[in-house]
Amino acid sequence: MITLAPAASAVPPALALSGLPVPPSATAASYALARAAEPGDLAAARAQMGFSLAWHIVLACLGVGLPLLTLGVEWLGLRTGDPSCRLLARRWARALGVLFAVGAVSGTILSFEMGLLWPGLMGRYGQVIGLPFAMEGIAFFIEAIFLGIYLYAWDRLPGRLHLLTGVPIVVAGVASAFFVVCANAWMNQPRGVRLSHGTHGRVVHVDPWAAMFNPAAPPQTTHMILAALMVAAFLTCSVYAVALLRGRRDRYHRLGFAVPFALGALVAPAQIVVGDWAARFLADYQPVKLAAMEGVAHTGSHVPLTLGGVADPDGLRYGLEIPNGLSLLVGYRPGTVVQGLDTVRPAYRPPVTAVHWAFDLMVAAGFFLLALGAWLTAVRLRQRRRHRRTGRRTRWPFEGRGARLFLALCAVAGPAAVVALEGGWTVTEEGRQPWVVWGLLSVRDAVNPAPGLLAGLWLVLAVYAVLTAATVYVLRRLVRDEPVPVAPQDADPEAYRVV
Repeated sequence: MITLAPAASAVPPALALSGLPVPPSATAASYALARAAEPGDLAAARAQMGFSLAWHIVLACLGVGLPLLTLGVEWLGLRTGDPSCRLLARRWARALGVLFAVGAVSGTILSFEMGLLWPGLMGRYGQVIGLPFAMEGIAFFIEAIFLGIYLYAWDRLPGRLHLLTGVPIVVAGVASAFFVVCANAWMNQPRGVRLSHGTHGRVVHVDPWAAMFNPAAPPQTTHMILAALMVAAFLTCSVYAVALLRGRRDRYHRLGFAVPFALGALVAPAQIVVGDWAARFLADYQPVKLAAMEGVAHTGSHVPLTLGGVADPDGLRYGLEIPNGLSLLVGYRPGTVVQGLDTVRPAYRPPVTAVHWAFDLMVAAGFFLLALGAWLTAVRLRQRRRHRRTGRRTRWPFEGRGARLFLALCAVAGPAAVVALEGGWTVTEEGRQPWVVWGLLSVRDAVNPAPGLLAGLWLVLAVYAVLTAATVYVLRRLVRDEPVPVAPQDADPEAYRVV
């Protein structure tokens, strides 16, 4: 529960008339301080944070999904004795170590940016979101410790015991994602904080568990964890799809494609269902964000679903409309009333075109990945029936009609998963604008008013350019220095040193 008390000093009239709860930071004093931040510095702070998050989140997803894939092929290798599985596990583990190290660097940069760029957020509400961040830190250290054991004990522990040392890596990776997204969910649905009366909204009581397990946490955390699995799975399978297109049709590359693709194809339908749940949640709890996602200008019933288009004051223009589509999706009937952007003043509306297109890209990429899984499933079922009738077996998608087209589409499945991920986070963050904490703290009140933030943006861009180049270089060296045998034998996995 949030208790808001009126501030002692005057609030800017435009904010007071907005129809939204008055942020306690929006008193005359804090408003004057916020205005000290130059528009260029505010834009630089937002760009720096957005770029850092967009870069780090891809590595974070690999940190959630790649350990699961690595343990999966290691388990298959132990169960079947297949040297290709065992070699895949070793090579993926080595890449996992590199990506974890780079992700630790980018995550550290983000932690500093939270305090340096947004002191209004961390100074006022740091105690509220401190619990999930602290628990994420514990999960990170557990993941780091067991990753070290897993990598260095590869040839020093029995196979099954070594496999068990990898289980905490998977659990801790998922836990890290859960706790971080709980903190972000609180920014969308703040709970568990009481603000004092007459002291400019000072936080006087915090219920950290209520804050962490806010109403937005279940749909957001589930949506993010499934997205992480999809990004890791489709990025990995796209690498092997390219190798298959180049003629590497041996068992090693077939397994390297099939295992992650199977995970991505299994998760994709669940993600579509969870995405629908998340959108319905917004209809009840953040209707302004849903209105921006769908470009709904005016509250009403029989609202169409619009694909594409450009926003104007009356809604979306030049888009493809599906009559009654949005009302049906929100309430299962055409007469469902959907709240529009007209429920808030223009100054407190998100950027509709950006949010709408980010949402459409996310949905399009998600259904593209779903279609790939459905295509492979349909063909394999048809071939299984044909095999029962004729005894002929085709190793589709590695050979047969349409296989090359399918592999070419799978080669772009990894980038498509990243597009869906970035689009989803754009919707989450841009759809909350102009708020950092929904209805309580605006971006302008949260930003650091000190000058020179633009210089920090250029510095961070340079650092990430070096990180990107170094990561690509190291991963390519891992592949080129020890090429994969055409037909791995039992001696090949043991000869491949993980560290």
